[in-house]
Amino acid sequence: HYTSVRRSRMGKLNVALLRYLSKEDFRVLTAVEMGMKNHEIVPVGLIVSIAGLKHGGCCKILKELTHHKLLCYEHRKVNGYRLTFAGYDYLALNVFANRDTIFSVGNQIGVGKESDIYVVANSEGKKFALKLHRLGRTSFRKLKEKRDYHCHRRSTSWIYLSRLAAMKEYGFMKALKERGFPVPAPVDFNRHCVVMQLVDGYPLCQIHSLKEPALLYSKLMDLIVQLGNCGLIHCDFNEFNILLNDKGYPTIIDFPQMVSTAHPNAKWYFERDVQCVQEFFKHKGYESELLPKFSDLQRVDTADVELCASGFTKEMQHDSDEVHVFLYHQF
Repeated sequence: HYTSVRRSRMGKLNVALLRYLSKEDFRVLTAVEMGMKNHEIVPVGLIVSIAGLKHGGCCKILKELTHHKLLCYEHRKVNGYRLTFAGYDYLALNVFANRDTIFSVGNQIGVGKESDIYVVANSEGKKFALKLHRLGRTSFRKLKEKRDYHCHRRSTSWIYLSRLAAMKEYGFMKALKERGFPVPAPVDFNRHCVVMQLVDGYPLCQIHSLKEPALLYSKLMDLIVQLGNCGLIHCDFNEFNILLNDKGYPTIIDFPQMVSTAHPNAKWYFERDVQCVQEFFKHKGYESELLPKFSDLQRVDTADVELCASGFTKEMQHDSDEVHVFLYHQF
């Protein structure tokens, strides 16, 4: 599966070791992941028990995985191991390789506040975009300091938050694509990673001059309203999350922070999205008095509740809303 997997030259996703890992290596990584559901640091005894390996062999693998920075050893009141971002990446990439979703990994093409994006390809050479959610890289400590909103959960780790973000993004992309919205087609997801269509376009923030600003302005405002009529608000609808192709057609990206129009702060988020578009065009020299209003929305669909039907529970939705609302105010 890994003969064509190569190291990314520009980015930080080093997959060179992936081809050399054994089934036992992944059993140990998976055991640490499972242990982290209830433990911030997983004791060696628990890892051995979950992995189902002999103690000596398991300890040897733990040391090797730590050497390669897929695990981190912590010396605290209880000594043990925890997954690193790299280790979690490898677990997801292994699944994608076994499904033949990903055969090779290319260069990094994007980096966000809480994610990294790479070009990947399947065994037939078809290219996709791989988004790895990194909730916790810059914000998790702030989040825990701000509010212990996970007090009702046994797990408070970045693993849970990142997986939640990926699950929500994949679900929203699927729902929006089925409804004809200009979003990347979702391909697959596992853990904190989402594989999606590689869009041919450039972020709106990188485009210096617009050929038909009035037409694009109208398209974007219409999209905000159409989302609202489906019960959704993007919450980060700006020039960084809108791609434009050579023909002037926009594609919306980045969906984990989306909320329902039934959210208590829905009106504020809707108006914020409208303001972001308005301000961008104002800087480009185009102004319009035509601004959609939250009160003008007419619900025609229930896309906002579709995730609940696909396994995204109310508790998970609450956690996700809390996380992304906080992140939205932080950056």
